[in-house]
Amino acid sequence: MPKKQELKYYCKLQKLKENMPANILVIDDEDSMCNFMDIMLTKEGYKVDTVMSGRDAISLLKNRKYDLVIADLHMPEMTGIEVLKEVKEFKEDQDFIVMTAYASVDTAIEAMKQGAVDYITKPFKVDEIKIAIEKSLSHKTLVKENETLKKQLRGDNSFDNFIGTSKEVVNLKMLALRIADSDSTVLIRGESGTGKDLIAKAIHHHSPRNKGQFVTINCAALPENLLESELFGHKKGSFTGAIRDKEGLFKVADGGTFFLDEIGNTSLAIQVKLLRVLEDKKITPVGGTEPIHVDVRLIAATNSNLEDDVKQGRFRADLFYRLNVIPLTIPPLRERREDIELLIHHFIRKFCDKLNIKIKTIEPEAKELMINYIWSGNVRELENTIERAVLLCQDNILKLSDFPERLKKLEHTEIVNESDPINPTLESIEKAYIHFVMSQTRGKKVEAAKILGINPSTLYRKIDKYDLKDFPSQNDDKKKN
Repeated sequence: MPKKQELKYYCKLQKLKENMPANILVIDDEDSMCNFMDIMLTKEGYKVDTVMSGRDAISLLKNRKYDLVIADLHMPEMTGIEVLKEVKEFKEDQDFIVMTAYASVDTAIEAMKQGAVDYITKPFKVDEIKIAIEKSLSHKTLVKENETLKKQLRGDNSFDNFIGTSKEVVNLKMLALRIADSDSTVLIRGESGTGKDLIAKAIHHHSPRNKGQFVTINCAALPENLLESELFGHKKGSFTGAIRDKEGLFKVADGGTFFLDEIGNTSLAIQVKLLRVLEDKKITPVGGTEPIHVDVRLIAATNSNLEDDVKQGRFRADLFYRLNVIPLTIPPLRERREDIELLIHHFIRKFCDKLNIKIKTIEPEAKELMINYIWSGNVRELENTIERAVLLCQDNILKLSDFPERLKKLEHTEIVNESDPINPTLESIEKAYIHFVMSQTRGKKVEAAKILGINPSTLYRKIDKYDLKDFPSQNDDKKKN
């Protein structure tokens, strides 16, 4: 992405963050104080929740994110310092301001020792509490900016790795950034090759879990028995070949994020176990009896229509609803053509740097072909095409001759829907292109899947869906001879 566009996008995200009002939780056993703080802080532009007991406050803090907690020290059921101590056990970075009508040096020192950022006494002037809040939130912002700078210096994954400045992509990045701080389950939907893994990594990178591991597995890549062992682990002797205990990937991801790609390819038996992880935060290794607690944020991805799979009994409805808490949809490349030129130049730079050669340019005719081509394999297909062209190019300009013949053949191919030749549907376009590629590969599904940039299992499903079964084969040539 050009530097100016990177800066513009970064400024948009920062502005989005800055415009979000701070969330403040007030804890006081006096109803009048709660009402006063609610009215006063709301007028100041903050989002405010109030509770009248420490236990209610702890329940809220376990499930919601607050930028600041203002707690009375002297409450009958549970003191403010007791609340502070307990909250710090599960949310170490939570900022507290404590207040009391019984001012003493001892209580002030004790509160500050336990991690309070400030201390005020009742009755206080309105300006005093305003200044204390602003001071606390400014400090929190400074700490966050410091962390952001450290992450940038470490060169971690960020949303900048998902190339695009189209409206659809900018909205997607902003939504993903908003939900990164939460622990909610995310379901990323999009065709193969659209970059679902990049969005998942970026969410992890911008989340409080970024110090933990980002673990990923493609559920379509392994048969059921091996997938179960990889996900949950197994005990020695639980099956033939299990010569030692194996730690599952859920355990490896403990404290971090687990990205389950192609979750629509899991069996119903695996889905039952995944549901338990989401509900109880526990896994049981194959051959084991004792459940193991895991603290993992789950991000799942699919290129399947899970609603149809639920209707047809291939996917559990309860698991779908637990996964679909925060849905993110990545548009296919053909729906954001204004990003294609940006991607072309990005991949040319990437592969020239990788090969340690002078940066190449691309001739207008070749660029036009790339922009107008229907990328059924999406960004992955485009990336592979550019890599091939850079490797084959004999000079400093990528020409039409450096690109595969299939791109040029399809340039003049008319793909239409029989019922509506003027406005073809996406399904008719996909069906026609799959048929074209399968014809070119003479029915070789693995080879066709590589060209399409999708998994063979996905291709099999699409062949069944569109009833694409008869293709020319090598045997046909032999019969002609």
